[in-house]
Amino acid sequence: MKELLIYIAKALVDDPDSVSVTETEKEGKTVLELRVASGDMGKVIGRGGRVAKDIRTVVKAAAPDGVWVHVDIVD
Repeated sequence: MKELLIYIAKALVDDPDSVSVTETEKEGKTVLELRVASGDMGKVIGRGGRVAKDIRTVVKAAAPDGVWVHVDIVD
């Protein structure tokens, strides 16, 4: 799932080298923290958060059954 998120984010941004994802476990749930360059933040979030919502939907759909995944977009 981490690799999928990196792939999607790099396709959206102008500076793909700045894309990083940190994967952590919290209470049995997987949290993926996506970081991009500040100038690319709008491209990853999208108007009204639509792109961010779509990214979260794709990553959750790719997760194995029974695995809860949350994607955070952080500064």
